[in-house]
Amino acid sequence: MNTHAIKVIYKYEMLRAWETILQSFASPVISTSLYFVVFGSAIGSRIQQIEGVPYGTFIVPGLMMLALLTHSIANASFGIFFPKFTGTIYEVMSAPISFVEILIGYVGAAATKSFIIGLIILGTAGFFVPLEIAHPVWMMSFLILTCITFSLFGFIIGLWADNFEKLQLIPLLVITPLVFLGGSFYSVDMLPPAWQTVTLFNPVVYLISGFRWSFFEVADVSVGLSLAMVLMFLATCLLIVWWMFKTGYRLKQ
Repeated sequence: MNTHAIKVIYKYEMLRAWETILQSFASPVISTSLYFVVFGSAIGSRIQQIEGVPYGTFIVPGLMMLALLTHSIANASFGIFFPKFTGTIYEVMSAPISFVEILIGYVGAAATKSFIIGLIILGTAGFFVPLEIAHPVWMMSFLILTCITFSLFGFIIGLWADNFEKLQLIPLLVITPLVFLGGSFYSVDMLPPAWQTVTLFNPVVYLISGFRWSFFEVADVSVGLSLAMVLMFLATCLLIVWWMFKTGYRLKQ
């Protein structure tokens, strides 16, 4: 494996994040603080607890998942789309480097940035509410798996998109609504029975549920099912990326 090429791509993508450090890392602190002011204070004063967990503390995993999915997709999709847009992707593909090494470099950098953002949000939340993580190892596992999986998904979007409008289409019209309707700020048990059944078709529910269980041992679905859904989506994304590189989809025009 060409580790030197992976390091070059990885370092370049990480340097791009450090050049826009306020946008990359400071904005999550501000947005998280605003969420706690609005949801924690305004709604938290009316909803004291959900399943024995104070409401302000209950929304922390949802806030983290919202940021992780958004930033993972954005970082990875722009990371591969910009070389396509400028034409430099062909120089990368003509170099003695396999698609696996290209994938590791771009997705690894995007996942690393999302992981850092997740830790920043967790640290910021600690200033507003008391936090105790029941299963730290499982929390880190779900955190890393989510970052990698949705960075892969963002990489697919970046390969698929042929303009900046399409680059934002799926994150804005699909992912964000799914996150808000996936139990980020409430428990699925609070919904009417019919809506609970509908909600279970939302894949984000399984991500948030497993992640929340690692904090409070409270979950809307079983932890094993949550983990299985994440791994299945990860495998699906890997298969799609392999097909895109094998066929040259949106890369050989």
